[in-house]
Amino acid sequence: MRAVDIIEKKRDGNELTRDEIEFFVNGYTRGEIPDYQAAAWCMAVLLRGMTARETTDLTLAMAYSGRVLDLHDVAPFVVDKHSSGGVGDKVSLVVAPIVAASGLPVGKMSGRGLSFSGGTLDKLESIRGYRAGLSEDEFRAQLKRIGIVLCGQSVDLAPADGKLYALRDVTGTVPSLPLIAGSIMSKKIAGGADAIVLDVKTGSGAFMKTEAEARDLATIMVDIGKLLKRRMVALISDMNQPLGRMVGNALEVREAIDTLHGHGPADFTEHCLTIAAHMLRLGSKATSVDEGRRLAESLVRDGHAWQKFVALVQAQGGDVSQVEQPDRLPRASIVRDVPSPRSGYVARADALEIGLTAVMLGAGRAKKGDPIDHAVGIEVRVKVGDRAEPGAPLFTIHANDEGKRIEAEQRLLNAVSFSESPVEPLPLFYGTIE
Repeated sequence: MRAVDIIEKKRDGNELTRDEIEFFVNGYTRGEIPDYQAAAWCMAVLLRGMTARETTDLTLAMAYSGRVLDLHDVAPFVVDKHSSGGVGDKVSLVVAPIVAASGLPVGKMSGRGLSFSGGTLDKLESIRGYRAGLSEDEFRAQLKRIGIVLCGQSVDLAPADGKLYALRDVTGTVPSLPLIAGSIMSKKIAGGADAIVLDVKTGSGAFMKTEAEARDLATIMVDIGKLLKRRMVALISDMNQPLGRMVGNALEVREAIDTLHGHGPADFTEHCLTIAAHMLRLGSKATSVDEGRRLAESLVRDGHAWQKFVALVQAQGGDVSQVEQPDRLPRASIVRDVPSPRSGYVARADALEIGLTAVMLGAGRAKKGDPIDHAVGIEVRVKVGDRAEPGAPLFTIHANDEGKRIEAEQRLLNAVSFSESPVEPLPLFYGTIE
């Protein structure tokens, strides 16, 4: 086979065979197929799509491009969760410790930021010394010892996804449904999870702009998981406005810490408790979602979830003093409010534009390999449905460059629109797919 023939076949809208998909994925993983051909193939997939069978074959090829963990000798049942990406989505930092504190092991392989969507690893690396790269032996040992791991894909776990994940970010191919499904599920399969909760975002700040697209993605991933005998549930959640208040790496860590102490924003807290409740039910720690929620609330209230987060940071080399004293996390040199130019009810706080503004400030990557400024970001002071008054802060910008702060202020003002009449708050969730 030749890579160019496979690219042309998909470019022309034809269905690829399992052998062709495996050839391409394995060739790229080994370095035999260069970035420019992989980029062309990703664009062809974005424009032409894939059938359900192709997407399943792609997922399996990516998962089996390296080691696939069997963790049952260190943990009898492992749960995981994954978000399809959003703005201000620091859910894993809260949910994983809650669930692990119940005694249910959480082994999670996470990713870095993609375009406007922040990455769990970038947030965790705001903590000095936090080591995201673990070997398989380290992954297994930590899961056995403390019941929680939050790390990146090692070179021997889903290596194809690690390479494609970075490439998609800088080639305009992030929104491809088959590539998103393959990326998410290959990590879950390779990571050895027995049960998976999928948080599939929809809205302006999500890769799936409509609820129908989000349901399609969720259904594909749930079907892949069921085929492989995993317990699965997917929740369709809103991403028309940022989740919580903070957008930016160290800022989001601070907000996660507040939430683990029971003081997080209402929308973010509710979102985390809902995801945790489903994980606890799938892992048989609760017989229903309602019971799972009550258990999750108690684990936050009694401090066990916070203790598990501290144990995670310590186990992966992070400076525990920075999470115990969050003011020691990276801080921007310029902090300025963006005042409201008028009164009215907030009708729109566009998650996409807010996320892109955070990237412009340095919180995300414009191109592959760009460094991250962990200190910068945006505090969102209003939600859709809130009443704004002239001069009251709509946002607070955290910047390390005055020129970028000025540009950010104008972009953020353009991200908000107002209504003279009251506006209904946005829902957190639109539905569940079992």
